Amino acid sequence: MLIGNVGQDPQVKYLDQGVCVAQVRIATTERGYTMQNGTQVPERTEWHNCIFWRKQAETVDKYVHKGDKLYVEGKIQSRDWTDRQGISRRSVDIIVENMEMLSPKSSTSTAPPSPTQPTTPPAATPSGEKEPYPF
Repeated sequence: MLIGNVGQDPQVKYLDQGVCVAQVRIATTERGYTMQNGTQVPERTEWHNCIFWRKQAETVDKYVHKGDKLYVEGKIQSRDWTDRQGISRRSVDIIVENMEMLSPKSSTSTAPPSPTQPTTPPAATPSGEKEPYPF
C-alpha cells in the first residue's frame, strides 16, 4: 500500500486486442527528523513505478495527472531487461490491484467512481513467463 504524488502524466499504451496499460511514477516522502542525540535525519523521497492494466489503466489515462495524490494497493514484481547499450538492468514495479484518487475533484471535470475495481494482469505466456511491459 502506498500513498504518494504522481511525478508526471501517465504513460499509456494499447497492446494487442485493445488491452490498455498505464505506467505512473509515484513519489512517497519520509519526513526528516532529529534523533534524541541531536543527529539530523534528512527528508527522503522514494520513487515507485506503478503499472495499471485494462479498465484501471483507462481510468488513469482519463483522470490522473502530474501532482495528483493517489492511494494504490498492489504486488511487487521485479523484472530483468537489457537496455539499448546492452547493459543488464533490473526494475521493481508495483502491479496495481486497487487504486483511489485522493486529490480534490477539479471543478471542470467529472470524477470516476472510486475506488476502482481490481483488475487482473495479463495471462502468462505458454512458457509461464509474463510479457515484458511495453515501457
